[in-house]
Amino acid sequence: MRISQDRGKVWLAVCGVVTDQDGNLLVVKKRYGGAKGKWTLPAGFVEPGETLDEAIKREVLEETGIICTVEGLLAVRTGVLQSTISDNMMIFACNPQNKTICVQEKELEEACWMTPESLIHDKRTSVMITELIQGGYRPLQKEVNAVNPGNQFGYTAYKLFL
Repeated sequence: MRISQDRGKVWLAVCGVVTDQDGNLLVVKKRYGGAKGKWTLPAGFVEPGETLDEAIKREVLEETGIICTVEGLLAVRTGVLQSTISDNMMIFACNPQNKTICVQEKELEEACWMTPESLIHDKRTSVMITELIQGGYRPLQKEVNAVNPGNQFGYTAYKLFL
């Protein structure tokens, strides 16, 4: 696997479990990387100047055209790549505001809504999706609003998910 060097040695990414009113999940197939050809979830790196929840809303919109709201923090995935890179992902539960998918073809082969049952039985489903489905998407850490840790820190955005 080729490792990108432009992100340094500590990576921070976000991932969205976007579930519609019928319980279907928004899934994508990336054109590259370790998840190529597998059903996975919309995801990407956090950009400078954005919070984690802003990053996942941006990534879902960029990849699929789906506007979403964040319900809460669902899980954390963390690992080390090639003994040198800390690879971290925050996984958020999200609600879609629209259902019509517009695939970002530069990054994705495909995007669609699928039932959890069909994903569990599809050999192309990523391990992370399978584990999330079997775990029941819980516990969910909800955003706590109007928290200020003190002006001395200089935060321009501050959020807690508890």
